[in-house]
Amino acid sequence: MVLEKCANRSRRNSVPIGLLWTIAPKLPFEQRIAMVADAGYHALELVDEYNGWPSAEFANARRQLHQRGIVVDACGGIDASLVDTGQRELLSQQIRAKLAVLAELECSRLILLSGDRVPGLSHEQMHANCLESLKRVAEITGPKNIEVLLENIDPEENPRYFLTSVAEGFEMVREANNAQVRFLYDFFHEQISEGNLIAKLEKNLNLVGLVHVADVPGRHAPGTGEINYANIFRKLGQRGYSHFIAMEFLPLGEPVSELRAARELAEKYFAEGQQLAINEGKV
Repeated sequence: MVLEKCANRSRRNSVPIGLLWTIAPKLPFEQRIAMVADAGYHALELVDEYNGWPSAEFANARRQLHQRGIVVDACGGIDASLVDTGQRELLSQQIRAKLAVLAELECSRLILLSGDRVPGLSHEQMHANCLESLKRVAEITGPKNIEVLLENIDPEENPRYFLTSVAEGFEMVREANNAQVRFLYDFFHEQISEGNLIAKLEKNLNLVGLVHVADVPGRHAPGTGEINYANIFRKLGQRGYSHFIAMEFLPLGEPVSELRAARELAEKYFAEGQQLAINEGKV
């Protein structure tokens, strides 16, 4: 399939992608993907921009994406909890409904959030519930060859959210023991939660299916805050990261210019990391 070959080629080069929810949300879909393309991106992520679309609108979106040479790498939009066993049936219903959306968007990756903590349950019980839900989701998505990406959120953004620790997220993915279940490492959230970003990245890189990029504070472009993204991008290249680098920042100025600058920053230091690996004889 041409689309899949294009997506695979992009992933090998770790070409950055844009998250559409952060880019001019009041503009029509067509204008927003044009901005992503103009910034030199080859893929994007969607959350719920497609809610309520009839079949004809999905077809129109596919045409626009194909014309721009853009693929939809991943989608979110599942709000049922992985932690609350009382929402298991709702979770299954939402996952099955999302499969049709993923097919319309020619997308093979689904982002999942753990949901909030459940009063009265211990942390161990909630971990076990989340893990069991993750396994059940994979049973539904597996036959459709859909990869599941579990994401962390920091406690400042949502004080009730369960999975705030990247270390625990990696542990859960290991316990799931399913090649179709991987972790979405959000550097913005983890910097706020616990820090020590690169050490955890190196230790668990084989479990990472996607990374999200925004600086702290403010969720703005890399280089505007305290995270040393040059070192992170360099490390991704050096260690052979083979998926997309997703830009999830809120532009302070003109979006296309900021997206282009972020892409160029990521590509520059990722290439430096690849050269380091060559020099080390690891490639």
